[in-house]
Amino acid sequence: MDWTPTLNDRSGPVYLAIADALDADIASGRLRRGQQLPTHRALAKALGVDLTTVTRAYSEARERGLTEARVGQGTFVAESRATVHHPGAPRIQFDLSMNLPPQPLEADLEGRIARGIAALKKENGFSAYLNYREMGGSDDERYAAAAWLRARIPDADADRLLICPGTQTAIFALLMMLTTPGDVVLTETLTYPGLKAAASYMGVRLVGVTMDANGILPDALEQACIRHAPKALYLVPTIHNPTTATLPPERRRAISAIVRKHGLHLLEDDAYGALDPASVPLAALMPERTYHTASLSKCIAPGLRVSLLLMPSRAEAATAGNALRTVAQMPVSLMVALTARWLRDGSADAIVAAIRDEAAARQKLAARAMVGHAFAAHPRGHHIWVPLPRGWGRAEFASHVQRQGLAVVTSEAFSVEETPPHAVRVSLGAAASRAELARALELLATALKSSPIASRVV
Repeated sequence: MDWTPTLNDRSGPVYLAIADALDADIASGRLRRGQQLPTHRALAKALGVDLTTVTRAYSEARERGLTEARVGQGTFVAESRATVHHPGAPRIQFDLSMNLPPQPLEADLEGRIARGIAALKKENGFSAYLNYREMGGSDDERYAAAAWLRARIPDADADRLLICPGTQTAIFALLMMLTTPGDVVLTETLTYPGLKAAASYMGVRLVGVTMDANGILPDALEQACIRHAPKALYLVPTIHNPTTATLPPERRRAISAIVRKHGLHLLEDDAYGALDPASVPLAALMPERTYHTASLSKCIAPGLRVSLLLMPSRAEAATAGNALRTVAQMPVSLMVALTARWLRDGSADAIVAAIRDEAAARQKLAARAMVGHAFAAHPRGHHIWVPLPRGWGRAEFASHVQRQGLAVVTSEAFSVEETPPHAVRVSLGAAASRAELARALELLATALKSSPIASRVV
């Protein structure tokens, strides 16, 4: 959100000059798709113009298709416009901005999808999946999901489980159910952008709790509970996004004790837990206060839009079902049926194992490429977290590597603090192959060695 346009060389009305500068900065790669722009008031102050001028400029930019407004979040560079190549603009060869699971041949995802869909058609026909169905999945589907979860959460019960169309939907429904506008929800100082968006829309205030290399600090959590009287705590305890931190067992027990002491609701986002099966979910330590989401987006594929939501009780599962129905009506029946089939016949475990092995191989590639550079990683995670060398700003580094054909995500996308660290997340799974990833990491390593002063020379 630190974009300030240069207007000295532009004539005509100021509002048009701002819109033209925005267009030029998108074309040059200075601004990237999805990047948040300053608020109207902040940009007006930075440029020394009145608020109405900036409002007219943003309206002009939106009419040109340069920007999009998101309710409760602000103004962003349009996703579609920024992907169009302008003459002289850098082409993105390696987009490592999306945190995707790799798709190794050993997972045989396309083959499994084709065979699974064919089997569903033979057994039931497609018409069975084209009508309205109950929110949360059928009894058989929920039993299959609960049985799969019991490998890590021994008391997972189908009566407390709902199958949701993605974790983002589940988070939104949980905030609807558990909070009211003005409530405080604690989270890590860097957190999932989807939580930030949902909290902003719901009028919930996020407060960041200090972390270290192992995750959120119990003492800091205790002090935050005393100071802010929060309603809930949201955590990504395993392979944290973006820092890769994983809470050790003793810290999980300490956090559970604090949550119980202060009567908090715990929202556990276990998107990456299947990649580290030895980690014990907080839902296994504290089932009575934990709202546990286990997404298949990061351990199988995001296009399935399947997430498992385990609630503390049957009654709360019913309430959550009503909230989910309000948000999304129901999950995609055909995808839920396919996923349930995989959970029952062992295909899901085979896919996850193959993706886990591929992730480990890519982490080794990253370790070799990043020799001499500080970074954080998990041996089976999909991303690395890279603090920037002294002198580099977040936006400046992102623009620099984008000009070399590489896209990464800067820390402000995750931060709930006013001053995020100078760091970037690099998603290893997004590359189509290990060879492509190796070339992208070479670009990254070269950029980290370069001088920010030299990069400014045109």
